[in-house]
Amino acid sequence: MHTILTYIHWSPDPEILSLGPLSLRWYSMMFLSGFLIGFQIMKRFFIHEKQPLEWLDSLLIYIMIGTIVGARLGHCLFYDSEYYFADFPNFLEIFIPVRFGDSWPGNFGDFEFIGFRGLASHGGAIAIIFMMWLFSKKVTKKNMLWILDRVVIPVALTGMFIRLGNLMNSEIVGNVTDVPWAFVFEDVDDQPRHPVQLYESISYLLIFIFLMWQYWKTEAKDKLGLIFGTFLALLWTARFILEYFKRSQGGFETAVNNIFSTGQLLSIPFILVGLYLIITAKKKNVTA
Repeated sequence: MHTILTYIHWSPDPEILSLGPLSLRWYSMMFLSGFLIGFQIMKRFFIHEKQPLEWLDSLLIYIMIGTIVGARLGHCLFYDSEYYFADFPNFLEIFIPVRFGDSWPGNFGDFEFIGFRGLASHGGAIAIIFMMWLFSKKVTKKNMLWILDRVVIPVALTGMFIRLGNLMNSEIVGNVTDVPWAFVFEDVDDQPRHPVQLYESISYLLIFIFLMWQYWKTEAKDKLGLIFGTFLALLWTARFILEYFKRSQGGFETAVNNIFSTGQLLSIPFILVGLYLIITAKKKNVTA
């Protein structure tokens, strides 16, 4: 039996530095690092395939908008809809980073800046798929699966960075456990918990490595939907399994008597679509 002193006590400052009202936070830096490294990976793909590099700037904008807007709406709709739809001030928090006080709107100064608290990866995934459809229609004129087969590779790596950001924020913590590598998230409570953020980060890194191998060492990139399908099946299966180690984040899991968490319920459709794409992928002209 391990004592509380043998575990890893975790309470980092989420801010790296601050200058007046502005601050640089670990989560923001991790998020940005994922996008910047992902951009370079996509640039390498485009050079290798002799695709127009001017597409990359538009691609980055489409992905950033899809990720941020989709993840925000996903959290508000999937995990905390009762709060955000309780009244109009709460509803406004979906779109603006402030919390209104009880005297608002009579007292327009009764609010505090809180930032956007809550992003859901499922919402981000749905939005990215939609934005890649739009990007394909407006920019590449290719089958949507062509860009999805490529963009999900750096997306997996970005997922790793984001979960490390969650670790630095002591959020999305795991269940109580007595494993020797447990973390005591001191900003949460004094219980040893699974560092599920690390579990997910490692899983996403391994998936990224496998997808890179698939792209460079096999003919997968010439089979529309194969890499995208592999990404969906692997990443969301990992997410489904790791939800068993994660403290409940709420949502609509009570609708199925808590048999599955909200994250697991949302992962199932992605897994099924991924398996379908893997089975039906065929070698064809990727410009079709």
